[in-house]
This record gives sequence, structure tokens and C-alpha cells, in this order.
Amino acid sequence: MLNTAPGTALDNLWDDAHAATLSDSDKLLYRSNLLGSDKRVTNYGGGNTSAKVTETDPLTGAPVEVLWVKGSGGDIGTMDKQGFATLYMDKLQALKGLYRGVAFEDEMVGYLPHCTFALNARAASIDTPLHAYVPRRHVDHVHPDAIIAIAASANSEALTRQIFGDDIGWLPWKKPGFELGLWLEEFCRKNPQAKGVVLESHGLFCWDDDAKTCYETTLATINRAIAWFEAQMQDVPAFGGPAHPTLPEPERRRIAAALMPAIRGMISEGSHKVGHFDDQPAVLDFVAAAEMRRLAALGTSCPDHFLRTKIRPLVVEFDPAAPDLEATLAQLPAMVEAYRAEYAAYYDRCRHPDSPAMRDPNAVVYLVPGVGMITFAKDKATARVSAEFYVNAINVMRGSDAVSDYRGLPEQEAFDIEYWLLEEAKLQRMPKPRSLAGRIAIVTGGAGGIGSATAERYLAEGACVMLADIDAEALAATRQALAARHGADRIATVEMNVTSETAVAAAYADLAVAFGGVDIVVSNAGIASSARIEDTTLELWDRNMSILSTGYFLVSRAAFRLLKAQGIGGSIVFVASKNGLAASPGAAAYCTAKASEIHLARCLALEGAPEGIRVNVVNPDAVLRGSKIWSGEWLDQRAATYGTDKEGLEEMYRARSLLKRSVLPEDVAEACYFFAADLSAKSTGNILNVDAGNVQAFTR
Repeated sequence: MLNTAPGTALDNLWDDAHAATLSDSDKLLYRSNLLGSDKRVTNYGGGNTSAKVTETDPLTGAPVEVLWVKGSGGDIGTMDKQGFATLYMDKLQALKGLYRGVAFEDEMVGYLPHCTFALNARAASIDTPLHAYVPRRHVDHVHPDAIIAIAASANSEALTRQIFGDDIGWLPWKKPGFELGLWLEEFCRKNPQAKGVVLESHGLFCWDDDAKTCYETTLATINRAIAWFEAQMQDVPAFGGPAHPTLPEPERRRIAAALMPAIRGMISEGSHKVGHFDDQPAVLDFVAAAEMRRLAALGTSCPDHFLRTKIRPLVVEFDPAAPDLEATLAQLPAMVEAYRAEYAAYYDRCRHPDSPAMRDPNAVVYLVPGVGMITFAKDKATARVSAEFYVNAINVMRGSDAVSDYRGLPEQEAFDIEYWLLEEAKLQRMPKPRSLAGRIAIVTGGAGGIGSATAERYLAEGACVMLADIDAEALAATRQALAARHGADRIATVEMNVTSETAVAAAYADLAVAFGGVDIVVSNAGIASSARIEDTTLELWDRNMSILSTGYFLVSRAAFRLLKAQGIGGSIVFVASKNGLAASPGAAAYCTAKASEIHLARCLALEGAPEGIRVNVVNPDAVLRGSKIWSGEWLDQRAATYGTDKEGLEEMYRARSLLKRSVLPEDVAEACYFFAADLSAKSTGNILNVDAGNVQAFTR
């Protein structure tokens, strides 16, 4: 980021001893990962690196020059060697003889697979010619905020010369592709002393014949820009200075928790969206600033920015000096509709006869004065990365507008990138979304066997999941295990007592801020107790009813409020028990509370149906493995009731079932998945027994 605090220079992380052990291609990966490790160098997925390496031709055994270059869709900070495309340099040079001019440059992408070395399946990116035709062995292309702030200025060419002299050149805006590759080659031939070039409204290229020197040139160029901006911006108020107050952090989160589900409901008609909230200092400076609206309307400059954020954000009408959240919520539909209409007009103004059909016209970025930034996308990682990209754009605007006049990319150029046929082809090649992609779930009792198995099933199908549990230690361990398998982006946790009205409300607010809303609610928090009726204390009775009946009521009531605020339906699943249908000796409090759950679900199914909210029940029985309620007194009590020991209890339950099979947490999770997925879109008010067959629990 364009951090203007003193001492913000990038560190040289190159280790000579380590680099000396690497092959040329491994050294390229090393250099790439170092550059991508600092977001001030390049944003996630942005930029690319290359090296021209001598390899042995697998057919002839002769030495050949091969271009190793980051393939399409990779990230230089996290990629491995499989992320590089490899192409014969002589074949890439031969492509020049096939080039028919700017009007036909897209067809050159179709020739790149014919240049592949060693049958490498990694697709080459559109930037491949930019690296191939620079007559140096090593090339870095990155998107530093400090450089783009120069590149997006009205006088970017003059600023480039002022800051870098003859070391770094400048080229006017040109869409990435074959023609720009030829421009770079010509620039290098005419300016042999140059170490790199600033591309207007785009980024930085640096090169050298030595890998370490190339890396160090890239760092030195960025550091030179950072130092120059530090000197120029010392006494310049950011974005014209503040025009609005910034609200305290708890108030910002409260407002975000109300706005995000409302926005999500309005923009999820075609496909469910997931949200991200960002109120870091750079964002708060921008959304409170006098020049925020003017700058936001200009749109972003770097193609990487607006491909992730759309050309411009939606500024929410909200006055933090006199906050009226209800009025803002009432006005939101008109704001969203106005943005859609503006986007459709932009599409109509700029479209070509062969342009792809208009895509989702909703905003990705929502700026709320005094509160922060909200982003929505198809999944949590994309929403988070979109926010990161807009922070990059904020940093660019801050620097550029302080020393010059900030300029976004011209509208037609922006459209031609956004609706580029090559970009459309990439989108069409993307895999089909998983069945719960874009869906948001909360699972109570999430650290237990059934809760964690259900969360695992939902995560495997693309959902975001908040685990709620009263056991903080088990909650942390469960999150760590699930994050190791599914990534951290889609998992959140909240320590919650389902019997506390305040705690339940706070958990749903956290859920709204974490992901934007909710679609799936699994009420699974539970206890178990066993006592003859004469030995059942009022305390024991109340505890069962409080957790298993009142707790399910509180979780459901809060869910209905949030689901109705979104207005896009949803699914509530109660994990009850066979004991809610079939009485058991010595467990009156438990069985009665479970029966209460089942009848509550029936009532909620009636109330929820007009809103598209489905409510169903899963009835497990004798799920011993991984279950927290079977790890304490309940196990001893039930073993005593049936005259067996701990080891014999599971076998007894298996033997008494009609199917003679044990019931596992994963079996219950599969039923919870069925009721959450569109597979059961026409089911509500139902009970699904997962008990291996128990005639007493037959519902009819």
C-alpha cells in the first residue's frame, strides 16, 4: 500500500546463499514469491514475472531457449512452479510473422498453445508477449500503489521523468496484448540504458539479464517512488481532508450488520452473494473525505483494479453526523436500482456488436461515510480480495490527487477490458459452482461431532459457515481443523450461549458482518440428561427446556428476523432426536424438550413458508462417535439404564436398529445437507429420521 509514514521502504529479502542452490527456473519462483509477499509490490493475482532459461529439448536433446512466465490466473506470492507456462522462444519470435495488426491481435492468443514447451498444460496469459519481446533474460511486471499513483496522474509522463530520469521510461496506455509486447520491445531497443518502464494507468515493468539485479531494480524503483511521495505529501491532507466524522468501532459494526443483509438480499436474485466489511484506517480516511464522491465517480485506473471492483463503487447515502439508519435502509432499494440503471447505460454506451451479454449490473463495492467499505462477490475470498483491490485504488487516488490530478481509465477503455472476448472466454471456462456456493450457514453446537460434521459437509459444497458453541477451546480446535482442509476465508466462530437473548443477537450481528447475512441455520446445540421422574430436579428440567426448547426458539427468532431482512428465503434445520417421537425410560426432561423442538419446527414451517423460509427436522439416534453429549454422565446413565457398560452400549444401539447399523455424525450431516440444499427446495415441515430404523419413531 502507499504508506506515507516514515521508514516505509521495501526490504531486500534476497538470500544469496539460498539463491546459489537454485536452478534458473527455481530462482524465478523464488524471486516471484519474494515480490508477491508484500502487497505494496503487487496486489493478489496481479502482475507477472518471467525468465528466459536454457532447457534441453525433449525431442532433439538440443539446448533451447524457453520462456518461463506466470500462467493465466496465478498469484506470484503463493504460486509454485506448476503456475508457470513454458514456451519456446523461437516459436514466440516466429509469431511476429503471423501478426496482422491491432485489429487482429486477440487471435494471437490462439497461437500461444502451439509454442508450448514440454507439453506444459498451464495456459499462457495475455501478458506473455510483454515478457517474450523484452530483450532481457528476466522481467518483473508488478502493480505497486506508488507507481500506479504516478501512472494514473494527469501528467504521468512528466512525473515519471521527474522522479526517475532516464532510468525508467514511460509508455502511454495500451490494452495488454501482442501490440503492447511489440511496443515494449521497441522501447528497449531505442532506450538500452533504461531499467524499466511505467505503463500509463497500468503498472511497472523492470528487467535485467541477472535475476537478483532484476529483483533489486524492481524494489529500488518502487522505493524511489515511495520516498518521493513521502516528501511531497507531508503536509497535504488526504483527499481534501475530512468532511464527515468517523463513528466509533462498535457503531460502525452495528450499522454494517444492518446494511449488509439488506444489500445482499437486493443483489442476490441471480446468485447468492457473500459480503466482506473493511474499516481499516485507509478506508475510513477515504469514506470521510471531502473529495471521496468526486474521486469514487472517476472510477479505478489499473485494469486489475476494476476487473475486481467494477469501474466505480456505490456510495451509500448515510450521514454519520446525524445517523438515521432506518432512513438509509428505506432508501437502499432506490440506490441499488439507480446503480443498476447507470451500469446498464454504461454497457449500452460502450458495447460493440460482438460484446458478450451484460453481466451482473450490481455494484461490488459499497462506500458508507463514517462507517467503512462493504464488498460483495460470489464467494468470501473474492469479496475480500475485491476489498483489497479497492484499498489499492484508494491508495493510488490518495497519492495521485495529492501531487497531480487523478484520472481513471477512460470509460470505453475500461469497458473493452471488462467485456474483452478473451476475458469472457476465461469466465466461460470456470468450473460450475458447487451446490452451496454463495450460501451462508450458522451451526450451533458447532464444535461437537454432528455440528462439525455438518459444517464440513457445507464447506465441501462451497458454503461459508459460522460455528457457534459455548465451548471456546473446542471451538478453536474445530475451526483450526476445518480451516486446514477448506481455507480460513469461509469459516468464522462465535462463542455463544443459546439461552442468552443478548448472545444470540450478537452472534447474528457478527455473522452479518463476517459474511453478509445468512441462508442456512442449523440448530444443533444440545445436552442430554437421564433421571427417573422422581429424581428429576426442577433445575435439571429447566436446564433441558432452556437449552433444547428456549435455545432453539431464540436462535430461530433471530434467524427469521435476518432472513426476512434479506427477503431471499432460507432453510432452518433442527437437529432433534428420535426421543422427540419415541419415549425413553428415565429421560422425561430430555424427551419432552426434544418433542418441543419438533413442534416448534412445525409452527415455524407455517410462518416461514410465505417468505420462502423452509423449516425441517433431522432426528438422529444413538450417535456416539464424536458426540460431546456422550462423553460425560449421559453415557454412564444410559449404559446403566440398559444394563450394559460403555463398550457395549454402541453395539446395543446398533443391534436394536432395524438395519443393524451404527449411526455416525457424517450420516446426520448428510441429512442436514439435504435440507439446506436446493435438492429439498419443495420440502418444509418434514422430519427425516437418521436412526438406522426405529419402529417407535416412524412418523406415520
